[in-house]
Amino acid sequence: MKTPTSDVIAALGAKEVVIAVMAVAAIGIHLVLRFGVAATGAVFGLPAQEIPLLVALACGVPLVVDLATHMVRGEFSSDLLAGISIVTSVVLGEYLAGTLVVLMLSGGQALEAFAVRRASFALEALAKRLPALAHRKTDGDVADVPLAEIAVGDALVVFPHETCPVDGVVLEGRSTMNESYLTGEPYLLPKATGSAVLSGAVNGDGALTIRAEKTAVDSRYAKIMQVMRESEQRRPRLRRLGDQLGAVYTPLAIALAVLAWAFSGDASRFLAVLVVATPCPLLIAIPVAIIGSISLAARRGVIIKDPAVLELIDTCRVAIFDKTGTLTYGQPKLTEILPAHGFTKDETLGAVASLERYSRHPLASAMIDAAAEAKLPLQEAGEVSERPGEGLRGVIGGRTIQVTSRKKLALQSPTAAEPLPPLSGGLECVVLIDGRYAATFRFRDEPRAEGMSFVRHLKPQHGFDRVLLVSGDRETEVRYLAEKVGVTEVYSSQSPEQKLALVRQETSRANTVFMGDGINDAPALTAATVGIAFGQGSDVTAEAAGVVILDSSLERVDELLHIGRRMRSIALQSAVGGMGLSLIGMLIAAAGYLPPVAGAISQEVIDVLAVLNAMRAAVTPRTLSDYQTRPPAG
Repeated sequence: MKTPTSDVIAALGAKEVVIAVMAVAAIGIHLVLRFGVAATGAVFGLPAQEIPLLVALACGVPLVVDLATHMVRGEFSSDLLAGISIVTSVVLGEYLAGTLVVLMLSGGQALEAFAVRRASFALEALAKRLPALAHRKTDGDVADVPLAEIAVGDALVVFPHETCPVDGVVLEGRSTMNESYLTGEPYLLPKATGSAVLSGAVNGDGALTIRAEKTAVDSRYAKIMQVMRESEQRRPRLRRLGDQLGAVYTPLAIALAVLAWAFSGDASRFLAVLVVATPCPLLIAIPVAIIGSISLAARRGVIIKDPAVLELIDTCRVAIFDKTGTLTYGQPKLTEILPAHGFTKDETLGAVASLERYSRHPLASAMIDAAAEAKLPLQEAGEVSERPGEGLRGVIGGRTIQVTSRKKLALQSPTAAEPLPPLSGGLECVVLIDGRYAATFRFRDEPRAEGMSFVRHLKPQHGFDRVLLVSGDRETEVRYLAEKVGVTEVYSSQSPEQKLALVRQETSRANTVFMGDGINDAPALTAATVGIAFGQGSDVTAEAAGVVILDSSLERVDELLHIGRRMRSIALQSAVGGMGLSLIGMLIAAAGYLPPVAGAISQEVIDVLAVLNAMRAAVTPRTLSDYQTRPPAG
């Protein structure tokens, strides 16, 4: 039986976890035997306290073999020099130092394996979100059946707050469904007889009977899973900062050690150079800077799930935004009231808001909020009804109020639709008072207040070359938002497959940041160099992204960019500075003036200096976000 713990171990990499645990245990036993026992004796001529370390080093043999394989292929990194350091420590009898390197190497590889498995976790979360069973209705009886047994034409019951199992059409019932994670539309959509429903959408308070239009494997949710799986399989491997530095440092250190041995004829110089060259500034200082920055980000409400994000985000040059919930609040607002002749804005808004208190329509709260903001008193309503196809109807102050759509009004009373204003982007509803057209209400998902300042801040302050807006929403809505926030490159009506293709195309040219909040964004989040998920609305999105912004704030994204830049700067200072000091020590050792023991001590001093500098990454600087206080560029 699988447990959460076993899942985590499998994700981390069983071999690396076992080796890391063995190394920790060996170090602990060594310290107890060395400092906690008066006399420990000897085994095979070795002090007893050294035996656990030798066992741990033996467990590290597979790691060394893997690194040797990489060297044969011509792949040089900081890990390779760590492997040589392990072998050198055994030759020198520095077993504790070798065991520490084994621990760092295995622990780092385990964490990297965990990061690689992120997309798989997202797939698992995606699969868990869809129900395993559907409620099939046959001759009035309802029975639970596996999704695989659902056929096109089956009648299925979707109970309140359940996830819709397949794509279909409503046969009976009325409710609302949250499709925002699938379509990018920010609203709860009303569902009645004849309405289309999507697999993966979450039902509201009413039960629905639907007719399956597609099988489970052909439905929208399954298609997103398929795209997500493809995105995981084709995700490119990104070079980490330590690997980039190690690719230069490792062959240089090996070459210097070999030359010292060749010219002097003294093998101890080879060992001395390698001891000084042990890449602790790469193996320790960079992770310390990353861990400190992860802690700093967490205190700011930014959860770093993939440590590589902090190394890469400052190198990103293309910012790609989803619309709903990222650059917008994801909540419709009443933006315009167009009253007909003989009616006023306050008159129609007060009447409609009084009636909408009795409705569960997704736009009801927007009208009630607008009335409260205008300080309009709400009246009691009578004879309230909300029948399918008729809209909301009721009596307010002796007058009959009806709230409906342009399309429904045209069907009910073609003459009443004639004076309506022309169509525009966004959502709208039509208001009739005593059968006369009274007003048109228009709604928008408004951009975040800081949106324009943030977008304009990206290029001059963070070095982004391009900013793109990509959405599954309609072109009029997307372009309306783009104009509001100052984005010129716009892609509308994008499916998850199209978003993925676009992100993959952009990432092939330059490192990218993708920001989104819905399940339909998950494949793109995985494919981008850095994926940033907004809020906690979807576990699938959170798993697919490398970063989760808990309070859905653009200011937090700006702080993340600052933290990433600062981390990279501190990590480079620590690593390059430490490597520079090590290089000086290697030259002295190569000249014969620094024996192995003194070299090891010198390396420890260098390590301490590098780590102390790296620890600055955890300290909160005076400012992390300044885009709101600066005038926008241009």
